[in-house]
Amino acid sequence: MKHVLFLILFLVNVMQVSSQIFDVETLKLSGDTNKRINLVILSDGYQESELNQFTIDATDFMNDMFSQSPFAEYVDYFNVYIIKVPSNESGADHPGTANDVTEPASPVLNVDTYFNATFDAYGFHRLLFYEIDGSYANNTEAKIYDVLANNFPSYDQALILVNSNVYGGSGGIFPMASKGVVNGVKATEIAIHELGHSLFDLKDEYFPLDEIYFSEAINMTQQSDPSLITWKNWLGTNGIGIYPYNNSGFAANWYRPHQGCKMRYLSYPFCSVCKEGIIEKIHDLVSPIDSYTPSSNMVNSPSFPIDFQLNLINPIPNTLQRVWTLNASNFTNNVDAVSLIETDLVEGTNTLKTVVNDATTLLKTDNHETIHVYTVTWTINYSALGVEDINSIMNNLSITIYPNPTNNIINFKFENSNNLNLKIDVVGLDGKKLKSLLVSNYETQQLDISNLSAGIYLTNFYANNTLVASKKIVKN
Repeated sequence: MKHVLFLILFLVNVMQVSSQIFDVETLKLSGDTNKRINLVILSDGYQESELNQFTIDATDFMNDMFSQSPFAEYVDYFNVYIIKVPSNESGADHPGTANDVTEPASPVLNVDTYFNATFDAYGFHRLLFYEIDGSYANNTEAKIYDVLANNFPSYDQALILVNSNVYGGSGGIFPMASKGVVNGVKATEIAIHELGHSLFDLKDEYFPLDEIYFSEAINMTQQSDPSLITWKNWLGTNGIGIYPYNNSGFAANWYRPHQGCKMRYLSYPFCSVCKEGIIEKIHDLVSPIDSYTPSSNMVNSPSFPIDFQLNLINPIPNTLQRVWTLNASNFTNNVDAVSLIETDLVEGTNTLKTVVNDATTLLKTDNHETIHVYTVTWTINYSALGVEDINSIMNNLSITIYPNPTNNIINFKFENSNNLNLKIDVVGLDGKKLKSLLVSNYETQQLDISNLSAGIYLTNFYANNTLVASKKIVKN
C-alpha cells in the first residue's frame, strides 16, 4: 500500500528542511509495497556506531508485535523496514520539568538527537515525544515527513524507536517508544497500543480522558442497548460486555467492550472487538489476492487444459474461502488452481470467476456490518477453432449493511474498484425472493422491509450476475 503524504504540509514546511538520504534496511518482506501494509521504524538517539544495535532493537519490536493476535495471524500482510537515522548523541532529553513526579526523577539531560526525543513532554515524566509542549518550534514533524518522503515514501505507518533505557513513549501521527522496561512491561508495548490508534482507528479504553477524545468508534460508544451496540455480535463472548468508562460524570455515558484490552492496559492482548477492527482495516488496505494467472490477454489458441491460478496472502491458519464458478454455475471450492478442458466451455463467451473472502472466526460475520469480497474474473472467448482470447480483471468489493437488526429501513452501501453495480435480493428461509434492490458504486440505498414479518432473512449480493456474498438480516 502507499501512504498519501500531506502534500500541503510537506510543501509549506518541509521545503525548509534539507533533504537527507539514509540507509534503509528491510526487516520483513512479505510482498510488493503496493500490496502490503508498509511499517517503517525510524531511529532516534542512536549514534552512527550504534545503528547495528538499532537493527537488533527494531527486530525485537517487530517480533514482539507479530507474536500478538491478530498481527500473528496476518503477519504476511505486512512489510517492515527501518531507516537508520544517526544522531549526534545517544539517548533522549530529560528536562526535569514533569509535574507528575518529584524531579529530577531521571538525571537532567540535553541530548542532541535527530528527532528531538524528549521525556517530560506536557509535564508527564514518561511521555516521550518529539516536542516538549506542543509548540512545534523545532519543526520536528516536518523533519519526519522529509525523512520518509526522501527515503521511503510508500510507507503506510511510521514510528520512532528511541535509544533510551528509561521507560516512555507517546502516540499521534508517529508513535514513539523507548527501550525501557517497567515491571516486566516493555515500552514498545506503548507503540503497539498507539498503532491501534494511528493505523487502526481504535480508541483508548482507560479513564480519565478529556472529553475531546470521546466519539463513536469501533470500541467506544454511547449506545448501551445490547441489540443496537456496534459490538452486539460479540456480547457474552471472550469477556465482551458493555462497560462504562466511569461511574459518574461525562464518561459514565460512554462504554467500552472489555475490562482488560490492550487499548486499556499495556501487555494485555487486544480484545475481540479490537481484533475485529484491526482485521477490518487490514481488509480495507490489502487484498488477499496477491496475483493470478493468466493475468493478461492471451491469443494464439492456447492448448488444453488451460490452467488458472491464484496466489493468495494466506492468514495463519489459512481462513480464506474460494468459490469458483463457470458461467454462473459452481465449478469447485477452496482450491487455488483449476484447469479447463474443451468440454467445460460453450461456444461464445465463457466466464470463469473466483470469489475470495476471509472466514476467520476473529470476525463475527453474521452480524458484522461490512463484508469484504475479492474476485478475479476471466472472460474466455471460445469457438470451433479453439480459444480465441482470455481477458482477466480483479475487483475488490465492500458491502456495508446497517442497521441490523432493524424495524423497517435497512441501508446498503457498496464500493468496488471496477465500478460495477450490486444486485441485492432479500429471500425468506424458504428460498422465496421477497425484495430486490440495485445499488450503484459508491452509493447508499435504503430498502423498506417494514411489511415483512419479524424474523431472519437471507440477503444475496450479485455482481455481474455472480453471487459474491450472502448475509443474514433480522427484522424486529
